[in-house]
Amino acid sequence: MRVGFAGLGAMGGGMCRRLADSGHEVSVFDLDVEAVRRAAAHPGVTAASDVPGLAAPVVVTMLPDGAAVRQVAEALLPALEPGALIVDTGSSAPADTLELGRRAAEFGVAVVDAPVSGSPAAARAGELTLMAAGDTDALDLAEEVLSALGRPHRVGPPGAGHALKALNNLLSAVNLAAVAEVMLAGRAFGLEPDVMLEVINASTGRNHASQTKLPDHVLPGTFDSGFALRLMLKDIRIAAGLQADAGGPAPFGTACRELWERAGAELPAGADNVEVVRWLEDAAGRELRA
Repeated sequence: MRVGFAGLGAMGGGMCRRLADSGHEVSVFDLDVEAVRRAAAHPGVTAASDVPGLAAPVVVTMLPDGAAVRQVAEALLPALEPGALIVDTGSSAPADTLELGRRAAEFGVAVVDAPVSGSPAAARAGELTLMAAGDTDALDLAEEVLSALGRPHRVGPPGAGHALKALNNLLSAVNLAAVAEVMLAGRAFGLEPDVMLEVINASTGRNHASQTKLPDHVLPGTFDSGFALRLMLKDIRIAAGLQADAGGPAPFGTACRELWERAGAELPAGADNVEVVRWLEDAAGRELRA
């Protein structure tokens, strides 16, 4: 299948290569000319000169937010044939997704929101989790492409994928901050980080942050998970808005948003999301790392 791909950042660069390795003919575009050159060096990937050059039966976007997706879509939609499909695999506000769907329908084009969860390495290996949402016919059309990227889960109507992605990332952010907080307290009692993680990961407190983010990206001092803090904060804000719309108490979401807002304001603009731990270390006056 011919597939267009817009957005060749940390995730998109690996995803477009994975699609090519799965037998798809992939054309790519990004404002970063060097990223396009690197992607097009991979067998099965060709460079498009502009956004309309991505026109194909399925076009995948991996862009920072809904505004960027809409900008690409406005240039792309007139070039697409009726019956084509746009698959947004980044994280956007559900309201933006619904508006994009209405706009695309004017051209006879369908939209699926299928945000991904996983690392750049998982993107290259085709091991992502995809939260796919949309009409049944559109999801059926997207299935071949989504399955090449990882394991798709059909989660509901249009916008539901982006809602679940934001809520999942809110939970991930809570876990990361909570693990760092309790481990910093443990350091005050002389506990070593590797000992704490060994016990936590064999006990009921284990989670993705304790099993992956802390041992792989924090304790070595690299802070290199590949997911920017500003993008995590964007998702936290989306999720907090969803919680507010839903009503009811949301103390963990509120506290998490406030903590990450403060960290985002004080850390460098390009900080990785795991650098929230560095910010917590500064606030505690002690390092988590041995």
